[in-house]
Amino acid sequence: MRLLMLLCLFQLLHISTLFIAVESDAPPHACDPSRQSATYYSFCDKHKPIKKRVKNLVTHLTLDEKIAQLSASAPAIDRLGIPAYNWWSEALHGVTVNSYEQGIHLVGRILQVTSFPQVILTAASFDENLWYKIGQAIGIEARALYNAGEASGLTFWSPNINIVIDPRWGRAQETAGEDPLVASKYGVSFVRGIQGYSFEGEKLEDTLQASACCKHFTAYHLEKWGKVDRFTFNAIVSLIFYFFTKFVSHFVFKFGTVFFVQVSLQDLADTYNPPFKSCIQDGKASGLMCAYNRVNGVPNCADRDHLTNQVREQWGFDGYIVSDCDAVATMLTYANSTEEAVADAIKAGLDLDCGSTLSEYTKLAMDKNKLDQLQIDRAISNLFSVRMRLGLFDGDPTSHAYGNIGPEKVCSEMHQQLALDAAQDGIVLLKNSRQLLPFSQSKTTSLAVIGPNADNAHTLLGNYEGPPCISVTIFQALKGYIEDTEYHPGCNDVACASASIDIAEDLAKKADQVILVMGLDQSQESESIDREKLELPGEQRNLITQVAKAAKNPVVLVLVCGGPIDINFAKYDMNIGSILWAGYPGEAGGTALAKIIFGDHNPGGRLPMTWYPKDFISIPMTDMRMRPKPEKQYPGRTYRFYGGSKVFEFGYGLSYSKYSYKIHSVIPNRINLKQTSSKKMNEMTNGTSHVLVSELNHGSCRGFFIIIIVTNHGPLAGKHAVLPYIRFGKPRHGMPIKQLIGFQIVKLDPGRNSRVRFQFNLCELLGTANENGLPVVEGGTRILSVGKEEYTINITVD
Repeated sequence: MRLLMLLCLFQLLHISTLFIAVESDAPPHACDPSRQSATYYSFCDKHKPIKKRVKNLVTHLTLDEKIAQLSASAPAIDRLGIPAYNWWSEALHGVTVNSYEQGIHLVGRILQVTSFPQVILTAASFDENLWYKIGQAIGIEARALYNAGEASGLTFWSPNINIVIDPRWGRAQETAGEDPLVASKYGVSFVRGIQGYSFEGEKLEDTLQASACCKHFTAYHLEKWGKVDRFTFNAIVSLIFYFFTKFVSHFVFKFGTVFFVQVSLQDLADTYNPPFKSCIQDGKASGLMCAYNRVNGVPNCADRDHLTNQVREQWGFDGYIVSDCDAVATMLTYANSTEEAVADAIKAGLDLDCGSTLSEYTKLAMDKNKLDQLQIDRAISNLFSVRMRLGLFDGDPTSHAYGNIGPEKVCSEMHQQLALDAAQDGIVLLKNSRQLLPFSQSKTTSLAVIGPNADNAHTLLGNYEGPPCISVTIFQALKGYIEDTEYHPGCNDVACASASIDIAEDLAKKADQVILVMGLDQSQESESIDREKLELPGEQRNLITQVAKAAKNPVVLVLVCGGPIDINFAKYDMNIGSILWAGYPGEAGGTALAKIIFGDHNPGGRLPMTWYPKDFISIPMTDMRMRPKPEKQYPGRTYRFYGGSKVFEFGYGLSYSKYSYKIHSVIPNRINLKQTSSKKMNEMTNGTSHVLVSELNHGSCRGFFIIIIVTNHGPLAGKHAVLPYIRFGKPRHGMPIKQLIGFQIVKLDPGRNSRVRFQFNLCELLGTANENGLPVVEGGTRILSVGKEEYTINITVD
């Protein structure tokens, strides 16, 4: 009851501050019917196809006007009635407030937005429908802000779908983790939600609720490691490295103490690029951002093979491509001059610069015959197409399909409940010795809450955060359950250079139960900050151990962090009864944790990334290879290729209930793949038969079905993620140790079971990438597994 009263109080405070007397301007739009131009210019006719409208618009622009539009802060074209437009807005896990010069303002009627959990925790739910609903809610709030005059743009540079290959990466928190399938499905769900598409995959319309942008393409996973940073990674290798990569498939170039390793075509095909391909082809994202770094010597934003040949021609992308901020400016170590860098980027397929380099130097590049106007026209056509799809050239904005979304949709009760659901469903129970959790509210007389993250609501938001609708700390939420709850930070801050161990011990000795809330914050991991170690910072470990010894009962350890931490000491400490990973759980994170700790929610989250031991840091962050090289003491990366010791495995997560699986049926259980008559089976060096997927008869890639029976053995109802894997019966070097092939959510009451049906394309399920990055299927056996259940599938190729 006390918790409910607290939440009601916060909600009332929110409602009272959500609307203030400042009047917002009308949303900016072109083709105002009050202007004569709206009826004179063909591009204002919203009944015509967008391609024709854009083509007409381009004919009315001068060269200087075109070039000015290549900047993220696009100026107005007053003579045509076209307002200024800010392309840069962020919506990673909720609409983010940028500076007033950028897209979102929040200076008028609306002052808060719903802050969902940081993406890495949302990914731990393994729930595609939840991801879609979050994207949809963010898109609704984004459009509401625009309609209320609180925004000057509707293009959001989210989601971040890079693969986490290194646990030190400061931006791991922004992603869906280490698995390409999870990242792919997350990107598709989020994009479809925010852009206003249907979740089920029905026919897409040209109209956008808001525009999503998949980033950062491609092979980006480093902020700053030693003397290498994301802006110059791979830059000093230059032409020497590029020359060698033409002839050597796996080449290591040593410069000082920094290693630059080629990203193989195989790793690009089966790890780094699948999320982007899915985001474009299945999610129909309208934006793509190229990353700062280089791939095999060529800057991502100047790589025509990637941006044009692959993204546009092979994958069918028809949106706009933007550089990461000032990525074009950082290309000077690659190009001979700024105008050459500009020409390389635009000719490669770049349309928009987050920065001013294109708008300042494109004219010079044209004067020196490095660019022609057709390439400029292509770029601005892509840009204006997206603005028209957003309805910003349709005149009266209230007549748009999303024109009536009002301020009441921001921080709505539905969205705040969704934020709570997401936090509850993502939090992972890592340890629960002797069923310490859940606590009984009636039997718990007092609590001690200790730790630097226990009473800090802002830390729970993570980065790229907006001002939340509500603000409840973990301590406040726990106090809502047990009135006799005392708090002490234990450390001076998260870095914990000094710890108040004596005071914390005294507090723990008096309490019935102790909850330690430790971990990291944005001073330890964030954009521009990679971690140097995988251990808890400063004196945190010592504080945890000493308090656990002093407490009457085994303690609960809550970890607030994005990236993984080596907590083997806590995993095997009998004085630490339970461990919960809370990620950065958003505005409702404190409430979600309290509900889990006291049994009002049964945890079901599963880790979306491997938790490595502390000695993993011996691997250079600059080494991009996924596959292990035992002869070089290189262990490989992610659960798919890393065979070393782990603190916790990918997909690990406990519940207050026990679940069992039974593989009920696999159809077909024997698979015979036939090649086209003009092709012959290839032989690997070890005699393994394999065939390119492109060489298989059309009927070979048929449907494949698996039915798994899942049973909840109690004692609580739960929401459970079913994670089936497949592995080779006789694995050879370079093949994944195992591979997640799908995931589904099932909700079960105690003692109940349910049939979960998976359907696959046979070639996609069995296919792997060869060393040339092409999809192949190998003969032999595969082992299907879910939990402890296994099933053998026999495959022949002829």
